[in-house]
Amino acid sequence: MTPERLAALHARSFSVTPRPWTAAEFADMLGLPGHRLAFDDPAFALWRQVGPEAELLTLAVPPEMRRQGRGARLLRRLEEAAEAAGAESLLLEVAETNLPARALYEKAGYRPAGWRKDYYRAPCGPRIAALVLQKALR
Repeated sequence: MTPERLAALHARSFSVTPRPWTAAEFADMLGLPGHRLAFDDPAFALWRQVGPEAELLTLAVPPEMRRQGRGARLLRRLEEAAEAAGAESLLLEVAETNLPARALYEKAGYRPAGWRKDYYRAPCGPRIAALVLQKALR
């Protein structure tokens, strides 16, 4: 999938928080060591692995494709791939206001590991805190 297509899907999936990533940002990320994509077309997850820890950077499911199990399938795919690559845990951040995503992660076994005040910036309005969640893979 091209950086342009990833950016277009990300923009459809995230209109406000977090802000959509650009094609240049996707191209840069994909050029870095340890960064990988998981797909459930057209949904995708971008993640990276450093040593025993994997990190979900973004999970994008277009609005018209939600509530069909795509997010859960993507999580399972990247968890399996990360574990196969030697990761022992998976870390992610989610806006504390993103209740559907928080429910997805909780159901998948992710537990609170931290809180980042004013982490996300909406185009207008207050900053939004991020919850840091983690799941042991082994």
